[in-house]
Amino acid sequence: MPRVSCPVRAAAALLCGAVLALAPVPAGAAGPSASAPVPVPAPRGDRPVLPAGDGWASAEGGTTGGAAADADHVFTVRSRAELAAALNGGDPTPKVIRVAGTIDANTDDAGRPLSCADYATDGYSLDGYLAAYHPDTWGDADPSGPMEDARAASAARQAARVRLAVGSNTTIVGAGPHARLLGASLQVKAAENVVIQGVIFEDAYDCFPQWDPTDGAHGNWNSEYDNLVVYGSRHVWIDHNTFTDGRRPDSAQPHHFGVLYQQHDGELDIVRGADLVTASWNVFADHDKTLMIGNSDGAGDTDRGRLRVTLHHNLFRDVTERAPRVRFGRVDVYNNHYLTTGGRYGYSWGVGFESRLVAEANAVTLPDAVDPANVIKSWKGTALTERNNLVNGAAVDLLAVHNAAVPDERLGDDAGWTPRLRPRVDHPRAVPYLVARHAGAGRR
Repeated sequence: MPRVSCPVRAAAALLCGAVLALAPVPAGAAGPSASAPVPVPAPRGDRPVLPAGDGWASAEGGTTGGAAADADHVFTVRSRAELAAALNGGDPTPKVIRVAGTIDANTDDAGRPLSCADYATDGYSLDGYLAAYHPDTWGDADPSGPMEDARAASAARQAARVRLAVGSNTTIVGAGPHARLLGASLQVKAAENVVIQGVIFEDAYDCFPQWDPTDGAHGNWNSEYDNLVVYGSRHVWIDHNTFTDGRRPDSAQPHHFGVLYQQHDGELDIVRGADLVTASWNVFADHDKTLMIGNSDGAGDTDRGRLRVTLHHNLFRDVTERAPRVRFGRVDVYNNHYLTTGGRYGYSWGVGFESRLVAEANAVTLPDAVDPANVIKSWKGTALTERNNLVNGAAVDLLAVHNAAVPDERLGDDAGWTPRLRPRVDHPRAVPYLVARHAGAGRR
């Protein structure tokens, strides 16, 4: 792609003399409380269909979600119980589910909030767990015994509430700018043809993290519950959503055994033979382990030849790592903005085992303290196609910078394939403006 000098002027919204054909919508403010009446706009645009040529999810038949739903299978839901009923255990009947206001997954069937103490069973307590498995007395063996059994039983009680199965031929769409799933983990598992659009995914937290003394140099707390999991599913379009830790940022979490007490897993995971996925115009914010494509080097039987994913026009704001981390898949990453304002930063593009990652025409904004060599991280990968990316507005050969800084993890420059399913490629200098204006729930 040739380098183009073309300043972007927000007032005129011009790009190289062409008027941007995107109609901006102001960002919504914080949504109403769960108990407040939620005004629901008249149904309009509730059956989005992925345009032809828009990323991998448009291949091999395209993605329409629940566009074929009849009138009896269009639902407006305002509670966890209504959402679960509409999903109906993940049945494949074409359906449209409109999320109105805030739905808290940690509630009972009557809508009463459930706390971590409500889920705890068999004598579990955090203080008891910390005492039982303190490294000074327990050592580095995996936790076992009555308190670990109680933790697992307590975790199962929470999982039964927060994990919600999404079946084939389903569209989940925000009814207005404040549609929010709080504490939920949507599971798109063994499904085909799903659209998720216009929803705020906030704080899918685990009440019962497990201590793993062998994870890393000092051990780590490991949690369940990604906000959204695409597992063994095909034709999934994830568009104009916002993913955030929200009310429970990692920076406010305590440390136990000398490490962060991590109650979050990922914001989006695409794993175990999932294929033909497009994630466009989303915001991924304020998170650690953000987006994983392929979750094991040993999953070649399910993942090799699959995990074809497109990420475009997304904002990754103050995320620590995995934006994305890739194993096996052919993944096209273009026209995204990676914005780091401070705090912890690990890497953005994780080049994993047998991955075939293409990263082109992205914008990276880093503080002075972060070395651009950190943008790429090799996790047993061999090559990455990296072209025409900007760092703080300037052209930087990020692959060359990485290879010079970490010669022991040197990567080749050819991922072995060329993306074709791109409706348009914007100049990377325009990407921060476009994404800030149009990405996320409640925007178009």
